[in-house]
Amino acid sequence: MQERSRTPMGSLTDAWVESGKHFSNSVEHFCSSMMAANRAMFPGLSNGDDRQPPVSPEVSYSKADWTFEHADETDDADGVVSVGDTIRFSKTLTEREIREFADASGDTNRLHLDDDFAERTRFGRRIVHGTLVSGLISAALARLPGLTIYLSQDLQFLGPVDIGETVTAICEVVEDLGDGRYRLTTVVEDEDGETVIDGEAIVLIDDAPEDALED
Repeated sequence: MQERSRTPMGSLTDAWVESGKHFSNSVEHFCSSMMAANRAMFPGLSNGDDRQPPVSPEVSYSKADWTFEHADETDDADGVVSVGDTIRFSKTLTEREIREFADASGDTNRLHLDDDFAERTRFGRRIVHGTLVSGLISAALARLPGLTIYLSQDLQFLGPVDIGETVTAICEVVEDLGDGRYRLTTVVEDEDGETVIDGEAIVLIDDAPEDALED
């Protein structure tokens, strides 16, 4: 991997945390941005170019360069979600996805799209949209057993992600709230294992439709 020039993480973290405070409580903004993130992460849905069979009945398909792990602490054979379960989802965020996300979301901030402009910022380079990075949390949660429905998500953005970098979302079930609702920690790590997003989600998990399980 090419060595990347970085501003000291402490100052970036302070700036990221401060900006994250303004994001965390905007549910409407988060939901609309997450929809755009999902569109950008799954380009070319109509041609099926490199799609693979789904890794679980709750998702439509996978891709060869995506990785997914589910650690079930209770070894439940029936796929019941329980405290301690952990989901990890990794993928590379490409140049194409950054540009498609900018178009889908309307976030055409030059920090993400214009090399000359980005070189004069505190980062010294273009970086991935923070909300596109956080979209991997949604991808991980979609791979929990059952049909996962977002109820809330709090996020803090702690550091930048470079274009072409492989990042990993790690979601752990930490509390069973009853009535199918669960609280999870939601973390995204970069290739160096540094936390770039930290947060917490509450989800509702319904049973998947029976016909989906039979397909």
